[in-house]
Amino acid sequence: MTGLLEGKSFVVTGAANSRSIAWAVARAIGRHGGAVVLTYQAERLRRRVSRLSEELGGAPMIELDVGSDESVRRAIDEVAEHMPVLDGFVHSIAWAPAEDLQGDFVETSRAGFAQANDISSYSLVAMAREARRLMTRGGAIVTMTYAGSWRVVPNYNVMGPAKASLESAVRYLAADLGPAGIRVNAVSAGPIATVAARTVKDFSGMLDLLESHTPLRRNVTSDEVADATVFLLSDLSRAITGEVVHVDAGAHAAI
Repeated sequence: MTGLLEGKSFVVTGAANSRSIAWAVARAIGRHGGAVVLTYQAERLRRRVSRLSEELGGAPMIELDVGSDESVRRAIDEVAEHMPVLDGFVHSIAWAPAEDLQGDFVETSRAGFAQANDISSYSLVAMAREARRLMTRGGAIVTMTYAGSWRVVPNYNVMGPAKASLESAVRYLAADLGPAGIRVNAVSAGPIATVAARTVKDFSGMLDLLESHTPLRRNVTSDEVADATVFLLSDLSRAITGEVVHVDAGAHAAI
């Protein structure tokens, strides 16, 4: 199936390597006819992302530090040089200090809690605020969340409250931006063996547990998450906003 995103333009954040969910999304957008701009966090990561850009036929790359309002503003200005009209963006960014992903949640530092929420949640708000000026014909924003937002997941720690904040931000942004024809949704993916996920203690054990207990008796792939994201970016989902779509083989319903 092709053409769902024909003639549309999107920014994809978080495509740091070939195993990232964001990279699967960027490829899926391309397969469905959409144009993509990739972002990278800092100059030291540019070379890694440039290899991904080449696979997309030379997709533009823009430096973006979501912890800085000025960087977000500057990045969207750069996007405008490539895409005067933007149809949406994919927010696939999450981070917390390593020490706050270990041990007991009650030991989370004040600084770590603030940083996790700033980078993982507020960054969506900051990007939406700037990107909307290019989204003159409406469009769609999709972010990535996880079940740790609403239930305790061992070793997920400070990222749980950060993802809960992110999901709440999705609803408030959907209400604010809806009159402009901009939809905001989240995909709640099952655990996938990305480089980032491997920082979670006993991640492989989590994969084994879910594989044997989900209704579909398997885990999900990044390509399946990407397909759901394409749906939410496309006009097929034109009446869906403020929603969290679970792509987790049914884990949220049965475990």
